Amino acid sequence: MASHVLHDYTKADLDTQTMGMLNYAVKLALTPATVEQADVEKFRSLGLTDEQILSTALITAYFSVMNRLANGLGVELPPGRQEAQERWMSKEAASQEWLTGKKVSTTA
Repeated sequence: MASHVLHDYTKADLDTQTMGMLNYAVKLALTPATVEQADVEKFRSLGLTDEQILSTALITAYFSVMNRLANGLGVELPPGRQEAQERWMSKEAASQEWLTGKKVSTTA
C-alpha cells in the first residue's frame, strides 16, 4: 500500500476519508487560492471531525512552509543523502519529479 501511495495515491486502495484528506492536501499545497468552504464541507460529508480537518490543513501547511524555507535558504542535502534515497526508492518512485526534484526524461 505504501508503494501505491508514494507512486500515485489516486490508484491506491484507500478508504474515502483518507482519499479525501489526500485530495485536499494536494489542492492546498499546489493551488491554495482555490480552496473554498466547499472543500471543508466535503470533509464533513466524509464524516471527518473538525479536529481531523484542522490536522490535515496544519500538516499540509507545515510541510509547505518547511520546504519553502529550505528552498529559500538554499538548504541542500548532505553529500550522499540524495543517492541513498534514490537507491532506496523503486524505479517507479525515482521517476517522479515531484519526489526527487530532478527532471525526468520522458524519452527512452
